Amino acid sequence: MIIETSAPTRVDLAGGTIDIPPLFLFHEGAATVNFAVSMLAHCRIETRDDDRIILSSIDQEQSLETSLSAIDSLAAEPKLELLAKLVYFFRPEVGFEMTTRSEAPAGAGLAGSSTLNIACIAALNKLVDDRYQPEKFIQIAANVECQVIRVPTGFQDYYSAQYGGVASIHFGPEGIRREGLNIDLETLERRVAVCYTGEPRNSGTNNWEITKRHIDGDREIFEIFDGIRDTSIELRKALLAADWDAAGEIIKKAHPARKRLSPNITTPHMDHLIDAALANGAIAPKVCGAGGGGCIAFYCVDGRRGDVEAALAAEDGCRVLDYKIVPDGLKISVS
Repeated sequence: MIIETSAPTRVDLAGGTIDIPPLFLFHEGAATVNFAVSMLAHCRIETRDDDRIILSSIDQEQSLETSLSAIDSLAAEPKLELLAKLVYFFRPEVGFEMTTRSEAPAGAGLAGSSTLNIACIAALNKLVDDRYQPEKFIQIAANVECQVIRVPTGFQDYYSAQYGGVASIHFGPEGIRREGLNIDLETLERRVAVCYTGEPRNSGTNNWEITKRHIDGDREIFEIFDGIRDTSIELRKALLAADWDAAGEIIKKAHPARKRLSPNITTPHMDHLIDAALANGAIAPKVCGAGGGGCIAFYCVDGRRGDVEAALAAEDGCRVLDYKIVPDGLKISVS
């Protein structure tokens, strides 16, 4: 049997970091806004006639081999840790080879690891005869990823991977709710350029420092998070009203506030790229993920995305990413 899955990564426009529990519980109306993009994460499982388990990551150029009888060793395996912990969780009873790859650059801030997590969970769940319903995938993904990075993980990235499209994810005491936003995808694509800065980022470190300050009662952090919440609410309304100019101004206003969260949100190289984009038709930058490297999305003057991309492509180390907004999320095929 061959099982193949894929899931889309995402660009986050507003609300990042407020999706980490328990932070959203202290900011009523907490929400995020993001859209799924055509840089996919892939997982392929092929069953074997023996008891061997072979895990391979094309991106990391690593592989790991064990057996069904030694599956307990995967609980503490440091090599390919996410894959190992997922296999340990599902505990299949048949030998198999699992191969993963991602179309997004490493450390891009596009939720690559969370997206791969969802793709692997779907494939492994199919291998164990659909043990869990799909609505359980996101909770499993968040819990296992927390075991890997050893700090709390946000939830928005799993929703874009599983469901795709443009969405606002709402957080509160009653739980988490995804709201698909029915907007003009062509216009949003036309207004947003995305580049990879060439500097990988470490989201776990940045987010954990911010989370600790919040839990410790830092009033400045509380104020900033109220602003992050308000930006998400305002951007959702602007997008649903097709007020594209207002959307740009909202994202523009949010950037300085997000930089107050941590001096590591941008690097000198990122600041230089932002200046170059703003000088060539960008209205606002949106650092993807937790920042400190990775990707930057730029909301552009209508008709100027090409100018922004040309300016960025001329900068050392910068790579403009070709993407499409994808309306669908996780896909599974079995043969």
